[in-house]
Amino acid sequence: MTGITVHTIRNAVEIANTRMATLEEELNRADSQLGDGDTGVMLSRVLGKFSETDISTSPDVGGALQMLARAAAATTGSSLGTLFMTALLAIGKKTKGMASVPWSDLSDLLQAALEAMIQRGGASLGDKTVLDAIHAVAMATQGVDDQAHIATKASHAADQALISFQGKPCKIGRARMFADKSIGIDDPGMLGFVRLVNALAAGR
Repeated sequence: MTGITVHTIRNAVEIANTRMATLEEELNRADSQLGDGDTGVMLSRVLGKFSETDISTSPDVGGALQMLARAAAATTGSSLGTLFMTALLAIGKKTKGMASVPWSDLSDLLQAALEAMIQRGGASLGDKTVLDAIHAVAMATQGVDDQAHIATKASHAADQALISFQGKPCKIGRARMFADKSIGIDDPGMLGFVRLVNALAAGR
């Protein structure tokens, strides 16, 4: 069974970049309730840069992810963008020299990205950030080696994480200063991750 390849990543980038055409405004609205209102703009810019990056020249998955990490670093200096870059570097290191990565490795790779992001950003699980949604997807896909099953489990887990944290306060970042106000509002980083996971799971 074909695993995760450079071609897989390229397709994922195109799906995510296309989804940003309608997602950018939604994320900006969500962010404007507690932040600067630019999460959608930032993510759209990063994914647009990814789409322009020719990762087909990379002989392996790790190299392709490192190319995207460098593209992210050159495109944004935001905290979410920095975490995005950190995650790509962590997974890229784990997949260096691998032309194809088994789908069963995805959960462990997400966990490696999660640990790197926690170390870099200082947030913890339960703070109501993108980390919580990534953790949910990593746990739901553990031991699964079929792409279609992973897509279904990942999408469901991401949706459930968003729902479960909506009624909780934000505990880190600017939003923590408005903890009570943040109850009932989606964290924009988590919202963006969930929407893109759904798009990737649906293949569009």
